[in-house]
Amino acid sequence: MQVLYGLKELSEFGRSFGLALGVFDGVHLGHQAVIEAARGAGALGVLTFDPHPVQVLAPNHAPRRILSSLEQKKRVLSGLGVDFLVIIEFSPEFAAREARKFANDLFATGVKKLSAGDDWSFGRGREGNMQRLREWGSESRVEVLEVSAILQDGLRISSTRIRKCLQEEDLDSVAKMLGRYYSVVGKVVRGRQLGRTIGFPTANVVVADEVLPPNGVYVVEGNGIPGVANIGTRPTVDDSRGRSLEVHLFTDDLPMDYDWELEVGFLRKIRDEQKFESLEELRRQIECDVQNAQRG
Repeated sequence: MQVLYGLKELSEFGRSFGLALGVFDGVHLGHQAVIEAARGAGALGVLTFDPHPVQVLAPNHAPRRILSSLEQKKRVLSGLGVDFLVIIEFSPEFAAREARKFANDLFATGVKKLSAGDDWSFGRGREGNMQRLREWGSESRVEVLEVSAILQDGLRISSTRIRKCLQEEDLDSVAKMLGRYYSVVGKVVRGRQLGRTIGFPTANVVVADEVLPPNGVYVVEGNGIPGVANIGTRPTVDDSRGRSLEVHLFTDDLPMDYDWELEVGFLRKIRDEQKFESLEELRRQIECDVQNAQRG
């Protein structure tokens, strides 16, 4: 998937294209409906913003963690068959632009079809909305499609609702709203290597701003390989590193170096994190956790 930065690079794309507009935090089923609506006008593109606009406009009300980093968005969008991603840096200066000016610059890129959610707004003071974008698009002969919300159990699918379900450990509902298991992407870094001494080597994964489920032990997939993961503070060994994500994958074929990327998908929770009296007791419990995970 090609990555473009800003409308100037988009205007030089050189092919006919449709474009889906939005933040797409999590790329849930509602977002996927918006993306599908832009299909059929040549190449399929997605235009998004980084950082998340609410982190710039209302940092006190911004979520402490997002559902998908930019790298994670790239992975998911590529899997959906998106041909290119346009990233616009969201800054106070960009937020102060008039809605009509942004729309005109967007139309000038040569886009044939635009899609966005029915609640999407843009421009200074959120003065732009889908009705205005349709009217302005008609003048420029650009088709503008407003996509209604997707419902699950009678409620609108939203990033806020997904965060709430994650906090409540409702991974099934999260997976239904995403159309896939919830996952995070992070770098594997060197840890204390304690897992190796008890027969269960782990990859220590550092994520950026993505939401992690509550502390506990989970059945996971790491880059498609089944395994178990612990999220928490490692109370048995009195670790002072704070909250961490450690993944044990059911394979011996893993890179031996560090700084490689691991995507960890959370399938279900096995148990809460707990403190054990000895490393041997911890080892026996991990053995039970692995058996639990392998049973499905």
